[in-house]
Amino acid sequence: MSYNLLKGKRGIIFGALDENSIAWKTAERVHEEGGIFVLSNAPIGMRMGTIDQLAAKTGSQIIPADATSEEDLQNLIEKSIEILGGKIDFVLHSIGMSVNVRKGKAYTDQKYDWTQKGTDVSAMSFHKVMQTLYKNEAMNQWGSIVALTYMAAQRVFPDYNDMADNKAYLESVARSFGYFFGRDHKVRVNTISQSPTATTAGQGVKGFDGFINYAEKMSPLGNASALDCANYTVSLFSDLTRKVTLQNLFHDGGFSNMGVSDAVMEAFEKGQE
Repeated sequence: MSYNLLKGKRGIIFGALDENSIAWKTAERVHEEGGIFVLSNAPIGMRMGTIDQLAAKTGSQIIPADATSEEDLQNLIEKSIEILGGKIDFVLHSIGMSVNVRKGKAYTDQKYDWTQKGTDVSAMSFHKVMQTLYKNEAMNQWGSIVALTYMAAQRVFPDYNDMADNKAYLESVARSFGYFFGRDHKVRVNTISQSPTATTAGQGVKGFDGFINYAEKMSPLGNASALDCANYTVSLFSDLTRKVTLQNLFHDGGFSNMGVSDAVMEAFEKGQE
């Protein structure tokens, strides 16, 4: 169902890899709600994914950009304003990567140059995106910037590895930059702390299947899907949430406020019989 929530709004969506990704689902929903946008991904992500199909489906152009490169981001923002015919109203940062996770290095045995690369891609890139937008005065007033995060920033999930630290950094950047963006340009900045989601990136985490089942049993509403997250993101891009900023918003079916659930207790009691 469409409500025309984003009619006349322009944006940039980072990180759509394939149809399982939250950024992909968000792009589809933004399109349905009347928004127009430029799609951007790192050159390697574009080779791995199927972003061309999404561009065709939503009538969007793709601008490759390495989100860790200030030059690439400057080019992206200038071209996006030109293509879209005006300043930006919304931005989705859906970018995360850990070389340590990918290569199977434990949290207690990190290769630090890999750690630094992951921090640069997953967290510092958010600061770089916002700084480039801010310095160029590229955002319209009452615009909205959203980044995707995970609750491992606050609590221990052992196999999430150094991505937990990256997400904590990301959330801090959202608050700190969000203050200046709100004060100076009336732009809001928030992070969405999403349920474990069966995306290409999510499934790379060790023990993912077991954990997604555990989260499903813990959450009174069950896990939020990628499409659910896209819908929530649309609400944050819309004019209905103009005074929501500097927030880390848990979108997880209630998981973040649970201690234990009946379903989880039953599973443990069965195991002891």
